[in-house]
Amino acid sequence: MLLYKDIISGDEMVSDAYDIKEIDGAVFEVDCQMIQVKQGGDVDIGANPSAEEGDDALEDGVETVNNLVYSFRLQSTSFDKKMYLTYIKGYMKAVKAKLAESAPDQVAAFEKGAQGYVKKVVGSFKDWEFYTGESMDPEGMVALLNYREDGVTPYLVFWKHGLKEEKF
Repeated sequence: MLLYKDIISGDEMVSDAYDIKEIDGAVFEVDCQMIQVKQGGDVDIGANPSAEEGDDALEDGVETVNNLVYSFRLQSTSFDKKMYLTYIKGYMKAVKAKLAESAPDQVAAFEKGAQGYVKKVVGSFKDWEFYTGESMDPEGMVALLNYREDGVTPYLVFWKHGLKEEKF
């Protein structure tokens, strides 16, 4: 199994347990889904709500979450367009510097692909949600969440060159 970590913060962002598609040589798009999780543990106190005229339709502590956001403990954050452009310029510069050290032959492909995808994001800015890794490192990757054309299926976008692959 492969785990993808942010090259700047070291946060775990995604794994190959999810269906990862490479887009334009710049990003990975990963479809995810909304799931229900129960907070805390199941505690059986021996009561039967039905027998006691209680309502047993809803369970306390059940919450609907994005499975990938939940699994990797991604943290929601927000930007206005100007703040995002400032962030992304700094982030791209940091990734380019790391690439120049480790894979100089990838720099041109990264610049071209990333620039095109940033234009796509900025062009539809209000449609995107933003998530940082668990550490909430302001220098690290901000994953992008949007919905497919059906308006129901969420997907996350990760910067391909901002991730390092680890086997575990």
